Amino acid sequence: MTDVHISPFDNDLFEAVQLGRVFPDGKTFVDCRPKTDLKTILALYAQQKGQPGFALDAFVRAHFELPVPHSVYYTSDTSKSVTWNIEALWPVLTRQPDTENGTLIPLPFPYIVPGGRFGEIYYWDSYFTMLGLKASGRFDMIENMIGNFAYLIDTLGYIPNGNRHYFLGRSQPPYFAQMILLLAAQKGVSVYLQYLPQLEKEYRYWMKGAEELSEDQPALFHCVLMKNGEIMNRYKDERNTPRPESYREDVELAQSFQQDPSILYAHLRAGAESGWDFSSRWFNDNGDFSGMHCTDIIPVDLNCLLLGLEQVLAQAYELKGDAAKAVRLVLAADKRKKAIDHYCWNETTGFYMDYDWRLQKQKTALTLAGMSPLYFNLADKAKAEKVQQHIQQHFLKEGGVVTTLKETGQQWDAPNGWAPLQWISIRALENYGYTSLAREIARRWIRLNSSVFKRTGKLMEKYNVTDMNLEAGGGEYEGQDGFGWTNGVLLDLISRYGDAG
Repeated sequence: MTDVHISPFDNDLFEAVQLGRVFPDGKTFVDCRPKTDLKTILALYAQQKGQPGFALDAFVRAHFELPVPHSVYYTSDTSKSVTWNIEALWPVLTRQPDTENGTLIPLPFPYIVPGGRFGEIYYWDSYFTMLGLKASGRFDMIENMIGNFAYLIDTLGYIPNGNRHYFLGRSQPPYFAQMILLLAAQKGVSVYLQYLPQLEKEYRYWMKGAEELSEDQPALFHCVLMKNGEIMNRYKDERNTPRPESYREDVELAQSFQQDPSILYAHLRAGAESGWDFSSRWFNDNGDFSGMHCTDIIPVDLNCLLLGLEQVLAQAYELKGDAAKAVRLVLAADKRKKAIDHYCWNETTGFYMDYDWRLQKQKTALTLAGMSPLYFNLADKAKAEKVQQHIQQHFLKEGGVVTTLKETGQQWDAPNGWAPLQWISIRALENYGYTSLAREIARRWIRLNSSVFKRTGKLMEKYNVTDMNLEAGGGEYEGQDGFGWTNGVLLDLISRYGDAG
């Protein structure tokens, strides 16, 4: 749907298709490929749309190729182990180097997609997919995918949400540095130097505008000036318009609230950048989208990830022999650690919380984002003890750990559990010696994934961890199977904890 002279998302045809529900899922149309150039198709639409008997659905299908889900080409074999099936899925979920076609941003190397409706690479998904590729010994594919992300950083200045034009303007949780650590553990420290230019650009993207902050302008791009002078980060898309892939949902949501639609769109896009789209984590006390205020929030996990990036950069500069830059990044990481403790630790609750920088107070919701400081070894033993007590008493369910303690109908809330959050929680607990609890979470998650697979033949995007007989719900689309990060985390956990027995 791309054309050098025409925006594929700013025309009457796009609006008619999305608002008219030609497809149940708004992502379908933005992933379609035009059979001829878009300018010609739009001219035909303008000519024909007013004619008697015109059918929008038929017009679209005549002029666009619809995306084909991976499930068309693959059928699971439930008589074999879930591990066997994941290994069989890798080639099915592999995409070869692209050419410019439709909204896809071409990439130079092969890559793994999540599956289902997600037929492109996704930033933070890919790290957890890589964990499974590591367990499969597929370091060639890990290196290919890192190469694609380095290419995106070099060409765009950042890694977008995914390699689609409609994702431009936002990124996702910054796991590039963690990917470098994963590859360096296999290939050696030369990897730090190989990707140092991209690590620097990634950091500049997230810290853009930091030097321009002031009391009169306390927030700019992803950076926020805190009350004590620290710089912390938030999620923030460059745009404040409806998301093309969720155009109808965004427009209808904005029409239902008495506020400036651009403000809501900015918060929705920021929520999409967080990867937690959507969750009560981003709501105020209203408890629904009427109180969506994602750009006002300092997410504890985002700031932990950026601290991790600062640490990797410091290591890379030290290897390069640039002591001054290494020291500067060590100091930056230390300042961020102190800021995370100051703004995100709640001594009374005994947990790490997000922080509302506009209201200058902590959020009240307990979520698995609070495990990130333990994952990055930022907590002292006393804090870690209190956090693990919360996990044991409140988050641990029959199928693993639940994302939040609130049931709102949003997919990143109870009763759902997600593979990346299981893995982060398990590794966080392992870091502080809570191996029994870590093992219990891992084994419950493995059993849940395996039982759902035996029952349905699918590896799902998310799971109901509270009732293992029910499917996960919520979200702007139906549950997806495939599934990249589930496969990756499951293989990693089985390699360390055994199967579901």
